[in-house]
Amino acid sequence: MALSARLEFRQSQSLVMTPQLMQAIKLLQLSNLELTAYVEAELERNPLLERVAEPEGGAAEPEAEAPAAAAAEEREIPVSGDFLDGDAEPSRAKMENQLDTDLGNVFPDDVPAERGVGTSASGAVEWGSGGGERGEDYNPEAFLASESTLADHLEAQLSLVETDPVRRIIGLNLIGMIDETGYLVGDMAALAEQMKVSLEEVESVLRLIQTFEPTGVGARTLSECLALQLRERNRCDPAMEALLANLELLARHDRNALKRICGVDSEDLAEMIGEIRALDPKPGLIFGSGVLHPLVPDVFVKEASDGSWLVELNSDTLPRVLVNQTYHASVAKAVRSSEEKTFLADCLQSAGWLTRSLDQRARTILKVASEIVRQQDAFLVHGVRHLRPLNLRTVADAIGMHESTVSRVTSNKYISTPRGVLELKFFFSSSINASGGGEAHSAEAVRHRIKSLIDAESASDVLSDDTLVQKLKADGIDIARRTVAKYRESMNIASSVQRRREKQAQRAEASYS
Repeated sequence: MALSARLEFRQSQSLVMTPQLMQAIKLLQLSNLELTAYVEAELERNPLLERVAEPEGGAAEPEAEAPAAAAAEEREIPVSGDFLDGDAEPSRAKMENQLDTDLGNVFPDDVPAERGVGTSASGAVEWGSGGGERGEDYNPEAFLASESTLADHLEAQLSLVETDPVRRIIGLNLIGMIDETGYLVGDMAALAEQMKVSLEEVESVLRLIQTFEPTGVGARTLSECLALQLRERNRCDPAMEALLANLELLARHDRNALKRICGVDSEDLAEMIGEIRALDPKPGLIFGSGVLHPLVPDVFVKEASDGSWLVELNSDTLPRVLVNQTYHASVAKAVRSSEEKTFLADCLQSAGWLTRSLDQRARTILKVASEIVRQQDAFLVHGVRHLRPLNLRTVADAIGMHESTVSRVTSNKYISTPRGVLELKFFFSSSINASGGGEAHSAEAVRHRIKSLIDAESASDVLSDDTLVQKLKADGIDIARRTVAKYRESMNIASSVQRRREKQAQRAEASYS
């Protein structure tokens, strides 16, 4: 075969990552607070963007309740204007086709750093120039350390000492019920009913939280708060307990009655009162009382009258913006220089892309959340024990999207369910095969089952890993012994030999006392 030089024409298709597509991908995984801040910055920068005003009655009109991009579509936003020379803007059809493209397919998770993609501390993708240069999203305030709050401090300790998913969710709800002074102000019985767990389980998690720093946090009364601090110092003897039970007498300075109740003399009573005065009655105040942002869900799930589930977006988290066509038309007539025309065209194009990106973000979140609710119907009805194994690919295949898109949608998004406000990523967990070819079990549900079996064991019948395997197989869970050991160790549960020794020592101490 002879070798020769020749010219060839080849036609191929490729998807270009335009700045507008980058913007749509970025908006997809922002939380509602980050999205609000981003839209506010765009409103200040772009004069053609306008915030949809709320009516004075408080409730928005039906047109205002819809996403802002839907209102923009009804106005038929023109993308190209006659005032601009040349074809500097893409056509409307081209813009729609690009935005309708699956964003997860065009932006893989392993984009090299030299392409100018970085990840912020909040998990949001930041777009800028490569080589360490500052892009347009550079914010020097992001490098400032934020003031730690009491809730952050308690949640960090909870994540270290508690690995059981059910107890962790209970603990997070209890931490949310602790006020800034460190006292528990909520109703634990109502929480137990909402979570479909026993009140004893909630009280057990509360006792765990009461061991956290600062000492005394999680108390329900002043007496309990002071008792927790005295136990930490090993100074909560019967006389001190009697004094804590009669703090109203101490407030009235009735020392004779206190000496009679506590069975101590004047010197001992003065020493006990001095110890109490050295304690902190409001341990939570040592943390900063900065602005606390409430956890606002992005999606609501409610049970319908026919037993089905209604999934709807939280309209309060959807920015309501539109393109001010009247202002654009008036300004377009007055521009003269090419720089002014270019600036106005860029503002119009940016506004149109932003409204459409917001609309696509809302529709994608609703689609993913609806599929998650369909997959986890048993969890919503019966509680955490019935959480099904689920992965990103299953949801992505069901709704016809790429799994990286589903991953971005579920980041920093929360859903309000009858079981509480949960992060969308909570519903994804690995699976454990069922014996007899039945439906697979969620790994989180299996961990909870192992924890329940160990908690119910007695000192005379401590369950070994082999025994746990047999009991789990009797429940239809096909699991290996090494997997049980791995799950047990991940929950910081000692081996059967160590647990037997601890229980025997506790029984001996109880009989001696």
